[in-house]
Amino acid sequence: MLLVTYEKAGQCRLGALDRETKTVIPLEQMGRNVPNDMLELIRAGEEAMTVCRKALQAGSMNRLSLSEICLRAPIVRPPRNIICIGKNYRAHANEIKSLPSGAADVPDQPIVFTKATTTVIGPKEPIPSYLDTTGTTDYEGELGVVIGRGGREITRAEAMSHVFGYTILNDVTSRALQKRHGQWFLGKSLDGFCPMGPAILTADEVANVGDLCVQTHVNGELRQQGCVSELIFDIPTLIETLSAVMTLQAGDIIATGTPAGVGAGFTPPRYLKPGDVVSVSIAPIGVLDNPVE
Repeated sequence: MLLVTYEKAGQCRLGALDRETKTVIPLEQMGRNVPNDMLELIRAGEEAMTVCRKALQAGSMNRLSLSEICLRAPIVRPPRNIICIGKNYRAHANEIKSLPSGAADVPDQPIVFTKATTTVIGPKEPIPSYLDTTGTTDYEGELGVVIGRGGREITRAEAMSHVFGYTILNDVTSRALQKRHGQWFLGKSLDGFCPMGPAILTADEVANVGDLCVQTHVNGELRQQGCVSELIFDIPTLIETLSAVMTLQAGDIIATGTPAGVGAGFTPPRYLKPGDVVSVSIAPIGVLDNPVE
């Protein structure tokens, strides 16, 4: 299932996206056992998802055209900070040697930081680069892992059973702020600096997550390309590492890292500017488009 949060008449609701027909099936038709909020649905567990699947298979559901609704970030306001992994593609780690890392160029352990929940915006919402007065706003297309069943001390063998699904996000960054403060939180946490969406692809639809590939285009030019199979630290390792020290919760989002090709990696750097359009795509999740202002 491709699950979306959409807005109509000023209200956010939950739906299933049918990309072939470019329609959204409102999940509120499925009865009281199916929450009308993404976080509540994730927390409701497999019972609610089973109801959704059976209803969708039965057909005869009312549909909304994408032209009559506005897609929002799948989780409009995450329950806590987005958990991010730095330098998790080898080529990207090598291209940004000038940036602060606190570790070797290619890390021997996952580098973990977070982004504030106020960074999250949805598809087609503008990235507010004007908030970055340094003029060094950069893009980082990534696969986001959405935790379903929470837990602590989750083993590698159990890790994937804790995944609810996958989404796309753009870890937008002020490179100068990132370097100035000697840590990554402030440079990563400007309001609106985490576009997310357009949907969450449920984990049961992904036979091998390593086959998913990230592409980032800026104004139609391909800048980034990398497959999840290339991660230095794979998803089971990340879940095991994180849950060894903290309890993961339903609705937590893990940004798995970005491939080579960020603006800071060019000579001279190619930072985002007002009027640009950034498109991050991962098939079959979709395309996350955002203009820059």
